[in-house]
Amino acid sequence: MGFDEKDQEEGSKKNELDNVDDEHTSKNATHVDEEDDEDRKIELGPQVTLKEQFEMDKDDESLTRWKEQLLGGVDFNSVGEALEPEVKILSLAIKSPGRSDIVLAVPEDGNPKGTWFTLKEGSRYSLHFTFQVSNNIVAGLMYTNTVWKTAVKVDSAKEMLGTFSPQAEPYTHEMPEETTPSGMFARGSYSARTKFLDDDNKCYLEINYIFDIRKEWQT
Repeated sequence: MGFDEKDQEEGSKKNELDNVDDEHTSKNATHVDEEDDEDRKIELGPQVTLKEQFEMDKDDESLTRWKEQLLGGVDFNSVGEALEPEVKILSLAIKSPGRSDIVLAVPEDGNPKGTWFTLKEGSRYSLHFTFQVSNNIVAGLMYTNTVWKTAVKVDSAKEMLGTFSPQAEPYTHEMPEETTPSGMFARGSYSARTKFLDDDNKCYLEINYIFDIRKEWQT
């Protein structure tokens, strides 16, 4: 065996040892990184009610003032011990210029019997409703409505209502005015689904119903 071959063999062994050291160092570094990631994980404290949050840290004047600005409008008589907000739809009505409101009974099971209401073709109308919030702040309350005619989806609407704090006085909201379609093919029966839900996709009311569009208003 000559000197060149011996040098090559020794160099090869050295490279193997270097690779083992590098692999060991890499594993140690990965292990340390994982430990660092575990140390950096945020541990959330226990959930508390809105009333408890307001009562906490009363010795801190600046924090108390900040809470009063943030939650000052909250009616704590409407705040229960539950952590989750509760939204109750109190009334629904359809308004159309020059006509009395069509007041709709809010169904407890979400399924009105028969035809829920009738609209005249080519008429302007808007949906008006009142609702109450209790227990906690509801974030991103949303209204959605989907309409089908003979199993074909013909309309879909979504409107962000906003974020609301608990209070004894009901909130009111009126949807933007719309116009019903007109013509022979527009008249007939429609099926629809209306939902009120929040940004956590919690549904507070779902109504599955049937309505008609006719040539004239229902008498």
